[in-house]
Amino acid sequence: MDILIALLSVGGLIFVFVIIPLLFSAIKIVQEYERGVVFWLGRLQGTRGPGLIFIVPIIQRMVRVDLRTVTLDIPTQEAITKDNVTVKVNAVAYFNVVNPEKAVVKVEDYRRATWQIAQTTLRSVLGQSELDELLAHREEINEKLQRIIDEQTEPWGIKVSIVEVKDVELPDTMKRAMARQAEAEREKRAKIIHAEGEYQASQQLAEAARIIGQEPSALQLRYLQTLTEIAVEKNSTIIFPMPIDLVRFFLEHFGGQKPQEQ
Repeated sequence: MDILIALLSVGGLIFVFVIIPLLFSAIKIVQEYERGVVFWLGRLQGTRGPGLIFIVPIIQRMVRVDLRTVTLDIPTQEAITKDNVTVKVNAVAYFNVVNPEKAVVKVEDYRRATWQIAQTTLRSVLGQSELDELLAHREEINEKLQRIIDEQTEPWGIKVSIVEVKDVELPDTMKRAMARQAEAEREKRAKIIHAEGEYQASQQLAEAARIIGQEPSALQLRYLQTLTEIAVEKNSTIIFPMPIDLVRFFLEHFGGQKPQEQ
């Protein structure tokens, strides 16, 4: 009787501490944004989920894979551009798993592997680009980075959707040189605009001189108009010499003699 009680006690302990945990470990819940990669005695069996999944304890094993987009910060990388300028650049990449089986079987840690590939690719692309391209054509640099990283991670079941260069840090000497260049460009544009204005003004003056040369009376009318405007603005009386042509006219017709020319 004592032996039976002992066996029941041992059986109860085994049931509580072994059977029940095994039963609970056989039940897996896979979320909507996850997939479970199942192995049977070490061999790939397939992908399951989402929902409730039953796994045979000890014989089967399941690895969860998150399918959501991952934000990957690429730390600052120091590189030398094609035109021998040292720059420091950081970036950000967005990727997600499109093939859970490859992400588990083909690479040990797909997140770390993608991170390493992104760093080396960033340095490589910077070394193939000139500084002006990096500053003025950043979209093209981003597209090139995305394409190269995506091609290298595709065998792992990874899809790299976006790569963005965030900050470009230049040496202080280069910043000062670029500031001087920008100032010179502004002065150059100002001089060009001023020269164009002078050229247009000279053309208009030449045209006005041509018209006045054909019509001398137009000059006298403009002269009188200017004096009238000055008198109105200054609110004063202006004494001005009478044109010699008008004096000659009066002397010839009313004085009976011509004025002496000096």
